[in-house]
Amino acid sequence: MTQPLDHHDALIYTMVTISAVDRAMTDAELARIGEIVSNLPVFDLYDADKLVPASRACGEILSGDSGLQLVLELIRDTLPTKLRETAYAVALEVAAADLFVRPEETRFLEMLADTLDLDKLTTAAIERGIRSRNTVI
Repeated sequence: MTQPLDHHDALIYTMVTISAVDRAMTDAELARIGEIVSNLPVFDLYDADKLVPASRACGEILSGDSGLQLVLELIRDTLPTKLRETAYAVALEVAAADLFVRPEETRFLEMLADTLDLDKLTTAAIERGIRSRNTVI
C-alpha cells in the first residue's frame, strides 16, 4: 500500500493477521472477515472493494522480516484509542470463526492486547462476550 493506512485498514490488518498467524486461513475465518466488514457500523463508510488489496498488503508485510511486529506497530499507530477494543473484538471474532482458537492465535491476541495497551479486565470482558456469541451445542 503506497498510501497511509486508515482505521479501516488497521482493522483489516488485525483480522488478516489473526487469520494468518497459524499459517492456515480457513474459509470460516475469511467468511467472518467479510461478515464483519459488511455488518459492523465502523465499516459503514468502507469501500468493500478495498478489502482484497488491503489483505494482500498486510500479507506482504507479514511475509517480510519482523513482519508481525511491523503489522502490530502499524495497527497501534493507526488506530484511534477508541477503536482499540474494537480491534481486539474483531480479532477474537475471526479467531472464533472456526470454533477452535489455536495457540498461535492466543499468542497473537496477547501481543495485540499488549501493543494496544488493553488491560486484563477489558480483554476478559471482550473474550467472554465473543465466547458467548460463538457457543454452540
